[in-house]
Amino acid sequence: MNSTQVSYLALVAYFDTGLFKYLYFMIVMSLYMLIVCSNVFLIVIICMNRSLHEPMYLFLCSLFVNELYGSTGLFPFLLVQILSDIHTVSTFFCFLQIFCVHFYGSVELFTLGVMSYDRYLAICCPLQYNTRMTCSKVVVLTAFVWLYSVLATVVMMSLSATLQLCGNMIHKVYCDNYSIVKLACSDTTVNNIYGIVYIFTVIVSLIILIVFSYMRILKICFSGSKQTRRKAVSTCTPHLASLLNFSFGAFFEIVQGRFNMSRVPNMLRIILSLYWLTCQPLFNPVLYGLNMTKIRIICKSLGKRM
Repeated sequence: MNSTQVSYLALVAYFDTGLFKYLYFMIVMSLYMLIVCSNVFLIVIICMNRSLHEPMYLFLCSLFVNELYGSTGLFPFLLVQILSDIHTVSTFFCFLQIFCVHFYGSVELFTLGVMSYDRYLAICCPLQYNTRMTCSKVVVLTAFVWLYSVLATVVMMSLSATLQLCGNMIHKVYCDNYSIVKLACSDTTVNNIYGIVYIFTVIVSLIILIVFSYMRILKICFSGSKQTRRKAVSTCTPHLASLLNFSFGAFFEIVQGRFNMSRVPNMLRIILSLYWLTCQPLFNPVLYGLNMTKIRIICKSLGKRM
């Protein structure tokens, strides 16, 4: 049976919440509105103020756009499912959500990697920063991040779409690629090889880049002046916190997909599976909005005018 012959997929992680579903709906709706408002606000702030048209803030703008996109690929679907009594989704929409979720994750990881390189140049090579990180280079890096993520996600989905499925039950509250692969009764060798190649050529390379950047930054902090240490702390703290938050959520998502989590309460499993898709776009505007001096000053001036 080809995957295209499966007309719908059942999301069996949902459970009957009775009247509490309206409370959950309001909570999820409030979180989504908060994510949309905060990310859109910071995108407008960065785009409308020429003083923020610098590499660091342009990368931040790309990060906020991606988080707006990623949360929109998840939250409206969750809201519908919370109110629904039948938790099924068409195969086409399931693959559409897989594209949104994995594309979001790829762009997020790539952007955080590029931002760590940007922070390395700013702190370790301050005299060469303006020549090595020009506006044109920012555009090229951002375009590469988004285009490569599209290509990688499309290839992954193309491999999954050709699989023969022996079931239609996904043990999650949303669709993801590994859940589809686990339903396959045909050979998944190519899918596994692609996953391994992607991990070692992309994810490991990004981890090496991030670790190298922060090792050099720490070296400068310990050997530099107090002003250098202050600059490094103020600019790197939100980025490092964002990176750790994303890694924490992705780790739980991987563990839940690959290992038996039946002993973990269902509600906790749902929260852990949604963590990397909800907490990152929720916390990043707060992290960067409060820690980036220029953004904080502009927000305060807007508050006084209002």
